[in-house]
Amino acid sequence: MIELKINNQAVKVEEGTTVLKAAESIGITIPTMCYMDKTNHPSCMVCMVKDNKSGNMFPSCAMPVFTGMDIICDDEEVIEARKEALELLLSDHVGDCEAPCRLSCPAFMDIPQMNRLIADNKFDDALKLVKEDIALPLILGYICSAPCESACRRKQIDNPVSICLLKRFVADVDIKNDETYIPQKKTKTNKKVAVIGSGPAGLACAFHILKEGHACTVFDKNDKAGGSLLNVPENELPKKALTNEIDLIKQLGPKFELNTNITPNYFENKLKSEFDVIVLATGNKEESNIKEFDFELGPKGINTIEGTYVTNIDNVFACGSALKPHKLTIKALAQGKDAAYSVNSFLVGNNPRKTKRFFNSRFGKLTDYEIEEYKKEAISDNRIEPTNGKLVGFNKEEAVLEAKRCLRCDCRKPKTCKLRIYADEYNANQKKYSFGKRKQIEKYLQHKEVVYESEKCIKCGLCVEITKSKQELTGLTYIGRGFTVKIDIPFNKELNEALTIAAKECVEACPTGALSFKEGE
Repeated sequence: MIELKINNQAVKVEEGTTVLKAAESIGITIPTMCYMDKTNHPSCMVCMVKDNKSGNMFPSCAMPVFTGMDIICDDEEVIEARKEALELLLSDHVGDCEAPCRLSCPAFMDIPQMNRLIADNKFDDALKLVKEDIALPLILGYICSAPCESACRRKQIDNPVSICLLKRFVADVDIKNDETYIPQKKTKTNKKVAVIGSGPAGLACAFHILKEGHACTVFDKNDKAGGSLLNVPENELPKKALTNEIDLIKQLGPKFELNTNITPNYFENKLKSEFDVIVLATGNKEESNIKEFDFELGPKGINTIEGTYVTNIDNVFACGSALKPHKLTIKALAQGKDAAYSVNSFLVGNNPRKTKRFFNSRFGKLTDYEIEEYKKEAISDNRIEPTNGKLVGFNKEEAVLEAKRCLRCDCRKPKTCKLRIYADEYNANQKKYSFGKRKQIEKYLQHKEVVYESEKCIKCGLCVEITKSKQELTGLTYIGRGFTVKIDIPFNKELNEALTIAAKECVEACPTGALSFKEGE
């Protein structure tokens, strides 16, 4: 047995064990991207550790242990080395983790997945997906200013996908079929939340608080719920659509206290005593009953701790135009959702949650060549216009066709890509080593189940090893030398000829989204 120290812990392992495996034996996880059992060709250098005696760094996946070793796995120098390794990999990586449409949506809705579900006639699944992030999809389908469509990559070709009409379509189909989808609520918590204001931010906040299992009462000075939405003209937002969507929220079980003027006395003696949390979602301060009393929330507006929606009063949160006037309804709604999750974090005993987006790789505009590559996965039709006009919206056939125009520009492995996970963990800078002209994306789509996007590949060689071990007739291999080397299919064959046996194993081993299933995760 070999005796050594890892992070000052004594370890005994068999001779021939790698430092990586020795660390794992005592519960220390070292990040790896190019490692696989029975392989020994380190290339990513993300698994670097340090010899405490000499100060030398080396990849832990390839270094065998020896007696007297003193290994450090997580000091500042090691962390910086791993970060630099990731930044080098990112400099050669061309791909979007998330589609531009999703990034530009303030509510961060998974728009590409919605499009794919609609294209597959899975309208119920599409609505369930939408309702994860959007409390009022029918209303937004009418009045959203659609920042997502401005960012759509299809805009480079002809016209962006009609995302808002598609979102409205799935919500409207649900109502027209009398099949109201109500999200499942978590176990009841016996916590009570008061939401002051029933506009977009307040309704969204109540919706997501209720989903978390908390009780919620919505207060409003008006005799109808809806806030600023009540002022939208009928030819822009039919009152029936507004009523229907609020009725759906009511089925989640909130209480509504309308015609209620929140005086200082009411706030201090009733709300503070009866509720665990109060959320101010009253819209523009000048138009709301906040101005009628002093919440001690500032001379020029409400002060909150950035990203948490927590005010300077205990157990009071604020969101939407109560903080800052929003012209975009989707921004107010998105803040209502984020505030609800911050409130939930607080109610379950944690710190209020800051809204944080995961690391995202992005590469800018498509080249002419890349446009043709992305068009391979979409129909060529120009934007579909609703036969009966925009106010009526799509029928089923039109919605399916419009959804099929989506270019599928998001990553198929956004949750399991190790490059993304570690880049986020180590706060890597994608642009640090990016110089000169980037490579162009190419899609290999000949396989029935698998797609290969070579510019997302980090040349780890795991797929080469797997296809060799499975005795694929063609398989995958290294093509070129030095900086031009890439993983490709030899002998001018196609992907379906290269992966006849080992497709599943290759996809599962691939540390990025370079090799993935066409359906995605």
